[in-house]
Amino acid sequence: MSSDLQIQYDLQLINKQKELANLLNPFYSGPITTYASSPQHYRMRAEFRIWHEGTDTFHIMFNQQTKEKYKVDNLPAANLLINMAMKEVIEKVISSQELRTKLFQIDYLSSTTNELVISMIYHKKLTPEWISAAEDLQTHLAHLGKINIIGRAKKQKLVLGSDYVNECLSINGQTYVFKQIENSFTQPNASINVNMIEWVAENASQNQTDLLELYCGAGNFTIPLGRSFRKVFATEISKTSVNAAHENIKSNNANNIEIARLSSEEFVEAYNKVREFKRLKAIQLDTYDFTSVLVDPPRAGLDPGTLKLISQFEHIIYISCNPQTLAENLEQLSNSHQIKAAAIFDQFPFTPHIESGVILSKNNK
Repeated sequence: MSSDLQIQYDLQLINKQKELANLLNPFYSGPITTYASSPQHYRMRAEFRIWHEGTDTFHIMFNQQTKEKYKVDNLPAANLLINMAMKEVIEKVISSQELRTKLFQIDYLSSTTNELVISMIYHKKLTPEWISAAEDLQTHLAHLGKINIIGRAKKQKLVLGSDYVNECLSINGQTYVFKQIENSFTQPNASINVNMIEWVAENASQNQTDLLELYCGAGNFTIPLGRSFRKVFATEISKTSVNAAHENIKSNNANNIEIARLSSEEFVEAYNKVREFKRLKAIQLDTYDFTSVLVDPPRAGLDPGTLKLISQFEHIIYISCNPQTLAENLEQLSNSHQIKAAAIFDQFPFTPHIESGVILSKNNK
């Protein structure tokens, strides 16, 4: 990596720090812990449209400003496994009519354990001939690691191998394994993801009370934080993620965690006894002693009902992918809580995206 690239990266990270500090300034003036990414090869997943010109085929992406397409032979942001696979996949696609015809997108999902899922998406019905060609591609790529190939078309999903990768993360000296399923949310930057989890664990109030987590995904925060609390109850709306979370709980022997498929709005109704849910039939919410809550909402931030609910908790851990909506939510939360710690996690170098976290504790009044 060139020194010029490192300088460019350091400058863009300083700008992100300033932006977050300005947004938090009405609520917090303390230090903001910064976790810098590697400027290159940090992304564990990448998605590309596929373009055909004459006998040539290649990956493309679109310029965010001009919306113009551009050819992508390699992607410096993507990890080395994805970059190596990209080149060989395109070579095989060009040489195979079965793989090439009506192919319009390829998605790559990788892990630090050298596993890769390649999802090939088509505007045609996939036939046994396509399966044979895909098996040949899978064999051709085997030298790269554990390669799984998925063919997707209308009402079709053909899986050669697995539709997931096994991720292995070392967090505070403890090894955790996670099943990460294609076409569902996973943290894109594995190294920064570890930083996020360790920061949350370090700042979470560790005691013999319980943690509520909303938007838990496949258990990325849930499972490591289970070591810091007596019990954890987590919710997630995605059925695929909930199923993966249940498997991850078993794989990591996390026996003090329960998960239910609920949106945050639905949990508010259940917690306030406004509505009963069959999905909570086997779970007794009254047995929990919640003092802490972790939220990791989508870019839109938290809805009013969820904001009102979490303002009742002693401690709030808020992970945000949109500092603007974080600041908006803090306008209400600051009426009852104070920020005790803040951090920026540079998940996406050289983009305007900012991932951040704040730890809030209830005002002593």
